Amino acid sequence: MSIYELYSSGAHKRNLGHFANIVALAVADNVITEDEQILLIRMKKRLGIKDSEYREILENPKKYPINPPVDYDGRIERLYNLTRMIVADSDISDKQVSMLHRIVIGLGFPIEREEKIVEAAFFLVEKHLELDDFIDAIKKVK
Repeated sequence: MSIYELYSSGAHKRNLGHFANIVALAVADNVITEDEQILLIRMKKRLGIKDSEYREILENPKKYPINPPVDYDGRIERLYNLTRMIVADSDISDKQVSMLHRIVIGLGFPIEREEKIVEAAFFLVEKHLELDDFIDAIKKVK
């Protein structure tokens, strides 16, 4: 197996785990809204998730580990995607927020800043910040 194949399979596994977290947040309230469905399809395409993988993840999103990216910007991008999924459903549940807190820690954000990072993520996504601005703002959260 070549280095490229090893890297690409590892990247795909990280994408599967990330997509599974997005799906878990979408189904946390037992309903996938139309806006959530649109975002899921968009993320599926962007992350290179196959139709068969998509169906499998919808059936059991907890089967896949978080598997965070190594770089900090990649982790923040994952936070951005996850927060957007929660905000896509205008009815944000406590279960979704609780799950996001656990995922933020799983992504490797410092435990002592986890609460502030989650609060900032919601605030920034609700302001409709683009990804680059979101990344810059999250890096400033103390």
